[in-house]
Amino acid sequence: MGYIEPAPIKDKENPLESMMSRFDAAAKLVGISDEMYDILKVPARQVIVGLPVTMDNGAIKVFEGYRVIHSNILGPAKGGIRLDPAVHLDEVRALAAWMTWKCAVVDIPYGGAKGGIACNPREMSAGEIERLIRQYTVAMLDVIGPDRDIPAPDMGTGPREMAWIVDEYSKAKGMTVNNVVTGKPLVLGGSLGRTEATGRGVTVAALAAMDKLRMNPYRATAAVQGFGNVGSFAAELLHERGVTVVAVSDISGGYYNKKGIDITAAVNYRNGNKGTLEGFDGAEKISNEELLSLAVDVLVPAAKEDVITDDNAGSIQAKMIVEGANGPTSASADEIINSKGILVVPDILANAGGVTVSYFEWVQNRIGYKWTLDRINRRADRVMKDAFDRVFETSQRYQVPMRLAAYIVAIDKVASTYKFRGGY
Repeated sequence: MGYIEPAPIKDKENPLESMMSRFDAAAKLVGISDEMYDILKVPARQVIVGLPVTMDNGAIKVFEGYRVIHSNILGPAKGGIRLDPAVHLDEVRALAAWMTWKCAVVDIPYGGAKGGIACNPREMSAGEIERLIRQYTVAMLDVIGPDRDIPAPDMGTGPREMAWIVDEYSKAKGMTVNNVVTGKPLVLGGSLGRTEATGRGVTVAALAAMDKLRMNPYRATAAVQGFGNVGSFAAELLHERGVTVVAVSDISGGYYNKKGIDITAAVNYRNGNKGTLEGFDGAEKISNEELLSLAVDVLVPAAKEDVITDDNAGSIQAKMIVEGANGPTSASADEIINSKGILVVPDILANAGGVTVSYFEWVQNRIGYKWTLDRINRRADRVMKDAFDRVFETSQRYQVPMRLAAYIVAIDKVASTYKFRGGY
């Protein structure tokens, strides 16, 4: 199973408005100038392209593709490419900005970008998807590049699509350029540890938060909403660290066992059941909404956006929320969650393990030397733990929730870099 950057963002709450409301609050606390505010809120580059593709029936269909570079002041821009019928410019702009803040929070030398193509890959053949990806690559030849903007997999894309981008880009450059993307197959320069990186980072963040709350992992319970790449690895790794995972869920619904779910059995069942937990008999069937309101120590929303809103935030009983997905908590729910005293490890911190190991892949490609899995995991864990400590210390210093503290850390880093570079 290929690595997928977590969570689509839809328009339940406009994703750009949701991101900007949090950005605005943090920017006021940091005290940046009006000029700097204007620089940070506007993407550096926005590209929209039409992509004519010959379909299997011989007809030519034109798809709309996007690439937004929010910032490249810290280094090359970084962000995935998603294939989804609902992709639109505001979504891509919001996700590009989130990538800027995410990279800044974990202190890696990347800016933020995102790409997307409005299409339904489930209704397309492999050949049609390949022709679409190659067309997108050609259209973006003056945008992407190993020192400019480095795409990665996202919803609807994986190592296969990254391999096609490498091939098309390399043909245009007359040489093999494998570091134009990350998330590649291992034989093309992909990195060990990439698949489980986001789920592993979620686990590191959860354990760090548990330590701050003096919570013993061996006496703690967790519920994980979403059992895809991020959620399943987070559930496995939390279980390995002693946490009793009492509930998991996927598109088929939730599964609850108060004595703890056998995560290995659940993963094996899903893998042998067309990627779904439907029919899993190791737990009682519940709804996804019921899972969110369970009285557990740790809640990991790792499925999709806006699952915690002002409609259901009051029913959340978890002591902490560790966001594996992008935007699982709507901006309108923040105040309710905070008033209940729930510690939230926000998405731009908790799920940054994926982009961290993406960075490691890019570094390995540049030096032409592969690291061992142990080295990758050790370094990724250290990056995540250091980032958590920075955000927690900022939270204590400003007396603000962790989400706002993460934005403060990120905005301060990016704004300070602009000032030192003096480029405006």
